[in-house]
Amino acid sequence: MCGIVGYIGGNEALPILIEGLKRLEYRGYDSAGVAILGDNLEVIKTQGRIKDLEEKLKNVKLKGTIGLGHTRWATHGAPNDINAHPHYSESKNIVVVHNGIIENYLDLKKMLIKEGHTFRSDTDTEVIAYLIEDFYEGDLLQAVKKAVNMLEGSFALGVMSRDDKTRFIAVRKDSPLIVGLGKGENFIASDIPAILNHTKDVIILENGDIAEIKRDTVNLYNLKLEPIKRNIQRINWSVEDAKKGGFKHFMLKEIFEEPRVIKDAMRGRVRDGKIEIPDLALSKDFLKNVNRVYFVACGTAYHAGVVGRYATEKFLLLPAEAEVASEFRYRDPVIDKNTLVFVVSQSGETADTLAALRLAKKKGAYTIGIVNVVGSSVSRETHDTVYVNAGPEIAVASTKAYVAQVETILLVILYLAKLSGKLGRETEKKYADAFLKLPELAQEILGQSDKIAQFAANMKTIEETFFIGRNLDYALSLEGALKLKEISYVHAEGYPAGELKHGPLALVTSRSLIIAVDTYTPLREKTLSNIKEVKARNGKVLSIASEGYEKIKDVADAVFYVPKTLDELSPVISVIPLQLFAYYMAEARGLDIDKPRNLAKSVTVE
Repeated sequence: MCGIVGYIGGNEALPILIEGLKRLEYRGYDSAGVAILGDNLEVIKTQGRIKDLEEKLKNVKLKGTIGLGHTRWATHGAPNDINAHPHYSESKNIVVVHNGIIENYLDLKKMLIKEGHTFRSDTDTEVIAYLIEDFYEGDLLQAVKKAVNMLEGSFALGVMSRDDKTRFIAVRKDSPLIVGLGKGENFIASDIPAILNHTKDVIILENGDIAEIKRDTVNLYNLKLEPIKRNIQRINWSVEDAKKGGFKHFMLKEIFEEPRVIKDAMRGRVRDGKIEIPDLALSKDFLKNVNRVYFVACGTAYHAGVVGRYATEKFLLLPAEAEVASEFRYRDPVIDKNTLVFVVSQSGETADTLAALRLAKKKGAYTIGIVNVVGSSVSRETHDTVYVNAGPEIAVASTKAYVAQVETILLVILYLAKLSGKLGRETEKKYADAFLKLPELAQEILGQSDKIAQFAANMKTIEETFFIGRNLDYALSLEGALKLKEISYVHAEGYPAGELKHGPLALVTSRSLIIAVDTYTPLREKTLSNIKEVKARNGKVLSIASEGYEKIKDVADAVFYVPKTLDELSPVISVIPLQLFAYYMAEARGLDIDKPRNLAKSVTVE
């Protein structure tokens, strides 16, 4: 997830672009750059944040009233000066900024190399610039149209040509892009905050829209260059509100981004009824000899690893453990050259997780990073890395990154099961088809968030909560309890439901709230029995249950139904109501949700 801003008008473009990039830095902060079209087409870019770009620009005079800017969240190619955007075409006649992922860029790159082209960067974006230049015959709009019709994946683009100072071109497919309408000036941006100080009139581009942005006009086309019309919207948000997309907190915004995150996590990995993980270099021969699997992580990432443990045992038929990294690093774990270790971290910089990774490698294990941040320490040090593609996460309490981690782990395990011959073609297709439905199911859950909000408002004075579940629902219980602790400061514990009678039941009274996760079909009757045990002690129960399980309504005080999917995939979406409950409890209690006390986003010290 990167940030794009563009300007054309009567003012100097550079200050407007820098201002816009600062307001988009939450979308990416690996590198940044600008392209200004004045007497020449100049690009200045650098690894690091906007302040680093500003420092570099101090010694450069960039004059021009048309330009494009970009702040990067790396997906293809490590964060460095060369891979930073904007990207030139080979002759430096065309410049491109891009947010998204081009799934077929390797095929296109091979084709262009065969034609004699030489590339400078490791990015998928550079391919777009080269393609446009190949098609350019004096009309930038036509060249962009021909190029984008060859692209597969997601993209929001801004494109300029040295030969055309009257316009730039913008394109949107599956990545957000808006057009801002001013007087004698017009803009593009990935998000509204970038341009809100200059205009409140915007057009939200839809998939397949191509925009021709001139100083006094904006022309919109479809992918066939047939003229189209879109409504102009008037934005009444403040700049601060706009950064959060109109949501009160970043955490809520990030929860509501989860349908998109679920889609992005499987992009290029689920297609035509097949599950593929192109990122993995792990060989089939090595997989035959694997005798033990570990998932090593901290906090929320550890809970994603618990899901991975269950999936590994089911699909790979191998002994698996989920381990807290801070404990793992001080044990003498049984590891050899036939051990596979998954290292799970949003930031890729968690100190205990890095130490556990280094211990595993020292003992000879093969390591796979499940990471969000490209170029992070975990991604550099593991043998293989599979990125979860959640985009920057601002709120301290992780939500969308957890969903992406769980989904990515499940995809990897299913792929490895296929690679080892343990997952048949028919079963693979069943799971692939189910994955593709998850974004829609997640959206359906979010559409009922008011139900969770109301329950939380009624429970806001509760001070003790137990989360219970079995199997995969137990993994969700751990994460649900952590979320509630983190931001609402309510004491919460996650337990296997079968352990109630082994101690926790002694604490259940009429002042207790139990969140019973009951979505795992094979064990839901057993969990129902545990709910009855709670009710016999006058505890209050909110159940998160699979759609169609009507029996539970007769027992629980309240039930939130999640749409039915395959049991093994349910954790991807069933966690959403738990996240919402934690959020709305904290809101009802008037707390600082995005920055909970005593906590930090990334724990980089022991």
